[in-house]
Amino acid sequence: MTQLIILAAIAVFVLWRLKGVLGTRTGYERPTGPTSAPAPDARRRGPEFEVIDGGADLDADIARVADADGESAVALRRMAAAEPGFRPSEFVEGARHAYELILMAFETGDIPALRPLLSDEVFESFAAAIRAREQEGLTVEARFIGVKEARIFSAIFTDDSREADIEVRFVGELVSVVRNAEHQVVEGDPTEIRRQTDLWTFTRRMGADDPNWILTATGG
Repeated sequence: MTQLIILAAIAVFVLWRLKGVLGTRTGYERPTGPTSAPAPDARRRGPEFEVIDGGADLDADIARVADADGESAVALRRMAAAEPGFRPSEFVEGARHAYELILMAFETGDIPALRPLLSDEVFESFAAAIRAREQEGLTVEARFIGVKEARIFSAIFTDDSREADIEVRFVGELVSVVRNAEHQVVEGDPTEIRRQTDLWTFTRRMGADDPNWILTATGG
């Protein structure tokens, strides 16, 4: 009995660590129809947020994905000035794909897939949580449903370094079950969709040859 209590306490601690790495998961709802989502890009070199020249007016483009009158809008306009063709809506579309790639790589414990997508600090945090999960014999079975919402929450641009930081608020849905070494479910339900809210910050130097944005901070 004492051994079971200790194992249960360890499992609770590890699950608490995992929630701290990602976001806040709130609410459950049973699937009511097909839940298939487009398969993520299998390339491991990081998400490419392509930008386009011309097109819709920049202010209208910003209004689709962010507060058009706030400080973030000012920062987004400065990013576009530093890199002509940058469009916030295109960035957000790329961020949606990156969110799925990173989230599922974390859920399934695919550490090599995470390496090119994350800053050193975030990578170490994710990798440590995955290793802790593995050491306690916990495994995750996950299926990504989709992104219900993706919107720019804040944006900062530094003129001297040309570094851009864009914080995106995601509301994602997935089916996720955590099992212990005996294959018993210790968290989640294979028949229920879990909703997760995250605030992720992506960073890149505008005008750089490398088009990839790197995840540099997470919260929820």
